[in-house]
Amino acid sequence: QVQLVESGGGLVQAGGSLRLSCAASGRTISSFPMGWFRQAPGKEREFVGSISWSGASTDYTDSVKGRFTISRDNAKNTVFLQMNSLKPEDTAVYYCAARRTNFGPTSSIPGTYDYWGQGTQVTVSS
Repeated sequence: QVQLVESGGGLVQAGGSLRLSCAASGRTISSFPMGWFRQAPGKEREFVGSISWSGASTDYTDSVKGRFTISRDNAKNTVFLQMNSLKPEDTAVYYCAARRTNFGPTSSIPGTYDYWGQGTQVTVSS
């Protein structure tokens, strides 16, 4: 079993930056593709980006391309989401998730992820 804990959320002004962390425990996630999702009030959970098990490949939803960067440190069992040039529409609860598919592909579909964190709130003021 894998436990995921997000941190680093908070309140930031538009144009600012935040770095979210997702720390895993219970077992290593070094062979798992990882994803970041977000959910705004009244909206469905949406894909933000994903990273391959090795970190060599990333994928992002169009609205965050060029502003957000996902990375991972497998030695620390941690995944990161660097968010720059934040906009009010980025306001949401952000979740990290892990696919229990050793060395498998990434995915943008929430239902294909097996483990989820509790989420961290990101609020961007205008």
